[in-house]
Amino acid sequence: MSATDFRLTAVRTFGSPLYVYDIEAIRKRFDLLIDLLGGRFGISYAVKANPNTGLLKAIRDKVVTFDASALAEVERAMATGIGAERITFSGPGKRRVEIERAVELGIGELVLESLADARIAAEAARRLGRVQHVLVRINPASAPRAFGVNMSGKPSQFGVDEEDMEPVLKEIAAMPGLDLIGFHIYSGTNSLNPEAIADNFSIFAAIFRKAAGMVGRKPKKLIFGSGFGLPYLPEDAPLDIEEVARRVNPIVDDLRADPTFAGAELALEMGRWLVGPAGWLLSSVVAEKHSRGTDFRICDAGFNNQLAACGMMGSVIRRNWRVSNISAPDAPEATYTLTGPLCTTIDVIATRITMPALAIDDVIAIENSGAYGLTASPSRFISHPEPREVIWTGNGFQDVTESLLNHWSIPAHGITQGLVQEEL
Repeated sequence: MSATDFRLTAVRTFGSPLYVYDIEAIRKRFDLLIDLLGGRFGISYAVKANPNTGLLKAIRDKVVTFDASALAEVERAMATGIGAERITFSGPGKRRVEIERAVELGIGELVLESLADARIAAEAARRLGRVQHVLVRINPASAPRAFGVNMSGKPSQFGVDEEDMEPVLKEIAAMPGLDLIGFHIYSGTNSLNPEAIADNFSIFAAIFRKAAGMVGRKPKKLIFGSGFGLPYLPEDAPLDIEEVARRVNPIVDDLRADPTFAGAELALEMGRWLVGPAGWLLSSVVAEKHSRGTDFRICDAGFNNQLAACGMMGSVIRRNWRVSNISAPDAPEATYTLTGPLCTTIDVIATRITMPALAIDDVIAIENSGAYGLTASPSRFISHPEPREVIWTGNGFQDVTESLLNHWSIPAHGITQGLVQEEL
């Protein structure tokens, strides 16, 4: 089947709104990236990009490390059969109970964002009679160019500031119960500029050299935040991944030539670029409206199901994403404002978008929705039905719809092991 065919079949089978993920297309993106990088990196998949457990199961064999940003993501990954030793736990604002539980689970690497994190982890490790592998996240002093969002070169909740890292690294390296095995940097996201990505990798390499020299040890693991972007807007050109590899590979080879880093495991942390283009949010037109010169098409999904596509996830100015009419792709063109079903004027999918004419029951596809889609959206707002999620395997569909509730919750104060008794 063509892409349009299987998406329409999915809607006819499962209804809308519906997220569809083409798992074979995702696996091919893994293969392409690994091939172009020549085995220099293992892939660290950012679970937050798409934490659907059906998808996690389908990519287990392509991923070296799963990066979790909350304890619930750790447990989601483990629920799919991924061992704790293959999980890296990162993210700011870790609660004490999360750090302690991660150490108890035997997490592969705990990414420390501060000395406070380190002290809690060291205490937990000593109490359990074990040594916890840790990485320190470093916040670079210089900001990358041409990234959709940058997290460095300014005050940040992420990591240890580069200019302050020497005393912090030395104290962590000396803590009983912890083994400082390397460093982590993720300083920018969603770049479509190969030169900027390569410049950022050069910054990483320089900081890794400096950090290793400060603690006087050979790192066992380094995590490079990829920042590879997607062409969300119609005028965007896709990232030239071959050019990225051409520019980045020599930087990595030069780092490897240094004996300090010859034996280090290198991980490329990413999620968006791998799974985003192979996912669509499918939504049906449920109503038509003409108002003061504007034709509206009201759909059964809005920002409650795809916050980013509606311009509410970091965008300063809302711009139309790539949206297509998959029911009648050859219909004469018309211009619409597309909205969702929510009882608020801000629920706008696209403004003055020109596309093949839409009628009631036609289906639109919001592209690049495989990452930061459903779980990055306020799906409970106004209580419309939550979308189902399905995987297209190339031969059929697998329904991977699941509860959006986290697996883990904070134990109530004074309640042993999270057991809560109802008051009757």
